Amino acid sequence: MSNSREVNYTCPYCGRPFTITVYDSVNTSEDPDLRDSCLSGDIFRHSCPHCHTDFMIQNPMVYQDPNHKFVLWLNSSDAGRDLSSFAKPLVKQGYRLRRCATLKEFTEKIQIFEDGISDVAVELAKYDSFIEFIDNRRGNPEDVTSVEYQSCNEGVMKINVRTDDKGLSFLIPLDPLMEEIRAQADRYEVNDEEMPLINSDWIISLFTEAEGTA
Repeated sequence: MSNSREVNYTCPYCGRPFTITVYDSVNTSEDPDLRDSCLSGDIFRHSCPHCHTDFMIQNPMVYQDPNHKFVLWLNSSDAGRDLSSFAKPLVKQGYRLRRCATLKEFTEKIQIFEDGISDVAVELAKYDSFIEFIDNRRGNPEDVTSVEYQSCNEGVMKINVRTDDKGLSFLIPLDPLMEEIRAQADRYEVNDEEMPLINSDWIISLFTEAEGTA
């Protein structure tokens, strides 16, 4: 079930105290409306009743989607926690488990897993799109503000590479990436029991390690 609690909070703008509702966990089967609030970010958005300033609070939260069989743990740091007792039963039930360090990663991961595809393949597609964007002299690495997964239709992913003043979309077939992942299973292995952080830093580290041992 979804769990929330009232927390005393001090406005970072006017310094006056008030009470906010914080969700520690969300179960989309029991509370489907909260799924939309998570995707939009509204569940993390608060407004000070005194100065009426709106702001976001990224509190740690567990997001469970029983229909699509995945659990996300939104937390900027795992702080060396042992999550095996929580994770193992879920993995045995066929769940995919991930930690998300940012709200952007969190909302993107929801979309990826609802689309029923591999987030490892998505990170590969984003990495390939970034490299192609740079190699084709569309921009410099430092100009890129984001590389985002948009959708997957009929086995083709759409990846958007954005800069401050423009954006470019890449269509990446899913099957060749899945073949690469299967062919190099040791490199792309993911242990769900560790609730791993699968993001751009993770995929870059794989290629950096490979270059270092080449």
